[in-house]
Amino acid sequence: MARKRTMSASTFRRGINFWPPFLFAGIRVLAVSDDFRSAKVRLRLGRLNRNYVGTHFGGSIFAMTDPFWMLLVMQNLGRGYVVWDAAAEIEFVSPGRGDIFAEFVLTDDRLAEIRELTQEGKKALIWFDTEVLAADGSVVARVRKQVYVREKRPAQPAT
Repeated sequence: MARKRTMSASTFRRGINFWPPFLFAGIRVLAVSDDFRSAKVRLRLGRLNRNYVGTHFGGSIFAMTDPFWMLLVMQNLGRGYVVWDAAAEIEFVSPGRGDIFAEFVLTDDRLAEIRELTQEGKKALIWFDTEVLAADGSVVARVRKQVYVREKRPAQPAT
């Protein structure tokens, strides 16, 4: 089901790249599809996001993945739904020593699943998995995000 968007994907991408938590951490959104079904993010290793042993700071790795599942779901379901981040987990697999990347793809099947789970105002807690990869394709971290979704309740008439 189509939804009128409040901003284009390219405007969103340009704007989020200037959001201070991304800008100062070296996080760059490389792409957001026009339909908000996918996004690709890069984290460069620099002086401001390097940890004590010279690899990527774990908080920056998490930050690069933080908002995307919620935003993609929100943009695709529309204003008739409440969408929030509910929980997160991160597993650090190997040290990140150079540019690292994360990609998010929201499929038709996942959207259909969410709509089915939230019928009649029911809430759903949906887990999404993302691998953070080095340029050579090796896994740096695995991130799980849980997103809370439910249909908005109809407004109650004033009495």
